[in-house]
Amino acid sequence: MKTDPIRLSDIQDGVQVIIASFEGGRVLVARLNQFGIFPGDRMRVLRRAPFGGPVLLEVRGMEIALGRGVASKILVEVVP
Repeated sequence: MKTDPIRLSDIQDGVQVIIASFEGGRVLVARLNQFGIFPGDRMRVLRRAPFGGPVLLEVRGMEIALGRGVASKILVEVVP
């Protein structure tokens, strides 16, 4: 049973997710693709910095930090 996608910025530390889609234009999608982030990818939220700071992710063995604004445009599904 599929759940509704959640914004990456709302996911708690340590949770593994699959990217469902991006809510943004071509520039945002191109930027995320440059980081190696694509719909269907699995990633884990390592840490969310306090006070609206960046979100640290693990994607394909790499650690990537994304600003909260960018993370809020990435829709994900939690891996059961």
